[in-house]
Amino acid sequence: MAVFSSQTQPSDTQIVPRHVAIIMDGNGRWARSRGRPRTMGHRAGVEAVRRTIEASVELGIEYLTLYGFSTENWKRPESEVSDLMGLLRLFIKRELSTLQKNGVKIRIIGDRSRFADDIRALLDKAESATSGNSRLNLTIALSYGARAELTQAMREIAKKVASGEISADAITEDLIEQNLSTVGIPDPDLLIRTSGEQRISNFLLWQSAYTEFVFEDVLWPDFDRNHLEKAIDNFAGRERRFGAVI
Repeated sequence: MAVFSSQTQPSDTQIVPRHVAIIMDGNGRWARSRGRPRTMGHRAGVEAVRRTIEASVELGIEYLTLYGFSTENWKRPESEVSDLMGLLRLFIKRELSTLQKNGVKIRIIGDRSRFADDIRALLDKAESATSGNSRLNLTIALSYGARAELTQAMREIAKKVASGEISADAITEDLIEQNLSTVGIPDPDLLIRTSGEQRISNFLLWQSAYTEFVFEDVLWPDFDRNHLEKAIDNFAGRERRFGAVI
């Protein structure tokens, strides 16, 4: 990943979503269509991650959230999970310095307890090393599930009610949001899912209440800047009413 260019910023009149979230789907099908093992699809998917981060910086997107590994993904064959963990290690070790130089701030959401100790240490290092950056806020959802996130938030709030710290009447949407793993991150304006599937697969259920959705037929390893710009153009042509009448 090279140092990102500043020569391809969008014009002042172009509508660019502040926060883009992406469900990166299709690695396995990409590999199968080429007669290759699924691991090759995941490796090609890493290249798409690099391209997307770079394009997001250059297009002026402030927040990018990538669905990297779900709680359900732990059910995949042990060999595939092991390969994915290896790719995660490799990505952080190889790309951290470049992300740091390019002003990318990394945040990890999800249940880290299931990761090996060395991976947890790498995730902590990535967050710490980039904590002062602000050019792009990159959130990576790992071992993440929105239902689990909401369940944990409810547990934390229930503890406060049980201890008398707050009353049940004090539970508001703002309080729930303060107990989510995405606290401090604006809700996604645009959510993109690749591979042609049209579902959100337990991803940012609370945060996507008024998000615009774009479903792309392209498989994730083939996703590039052109696809991202196409989705942004689609987004720009929509009228966002947030439940109101304009």
